[in-house]
Amino acid sequence: MALHAALQSVFVVSGTSPVRAEGRLDRVQRTGLLRVCIWPDYYAISFRSPYSGELQGLDIDMARAFAHDLGARVSFVESGFPNFVADLRSDRCDIGMFGIGVTAVRAEKVAFSQPYLRSGIYAVSSQTHPRILRWDDLDQDGMVVAVQKGTVMDDYASRAFRKASVRIVSGPLEREEEVESGRADAFLTDFPYGQRMLAFHQWAHLIAPESPVQTTPYAYAVAPGDPLWLDRVNRFVDAVKRDGRLEAAAARFRLTPIVARD
Repeated sequence: MALHAALQSVFVVSGTSPVRAEGRLDRVQRTGLLRVCIWPDYYAISFRSPYSGELQGLDIDMARAFAHDLGARVSFVESGFPNFVADLRSDRCDIGMFGIGVTAVRAEKVAFSQPYLRSGIYAVSSQTHPRILRWDDLDQDGMVVAVQKGTVMDDYASRAFRKASVRIVSGPLEREEEVESGRADAFLTDFPYGQRMLAFHQWAHLIAPESPVQTTPYAYAVAPGDPLWLDRVNRFVDAVKRDGRLEAAAARFRLTPIVARD
């Protein structure tokens, strides 16, 4: 009985010929709708313009390109790093496209495409901070470093920092608010968000490590158990790398240094 039930979950029986159950690719093509989870505060990746209110960024362009290739329209679903896994697995969206870092923990819960970006970790402090001039100044007694919950920076700081206090925040703008208010001395981020800080905050000082720290591949994420859908996503990533669409979008948003070309 259990085996019969399991088979029924995979096939719909019509006469004597089994028919594959509808997957996400089938559904996107049938409905003409691609649902894309994004984090709308991720500068240069997927962010809402403070001037026009429109969504912009490399992954906004890539999501629209993917929908076009699929012959579908795109619907953006607001998500974020703490909850995108649940959103994918509960079928709230078909794919996560917002610079999601590939980690072992996440790979146990979602399936990742091949990488399309790679970024190390940077720090943002105040230009007037009296003690933080370089990367090695961060992990010192008395320092407070903020990280956003659920990000690769959260994982890194909890393992790497031995002297500094790590403050975990969850709000989209809490990290910079902690530093600007003086409650934290610095916060950790990646290349794209570091560019946002320089673009919008005159007080910000971007600190790069002397050598790359925890370079992380960024990929698109889908719910596990649908290899046909993952294959279609990978074919899209391969196509935009080959035909120049990824490079063009990266150039528009000043992300060329972190494009993954392999």
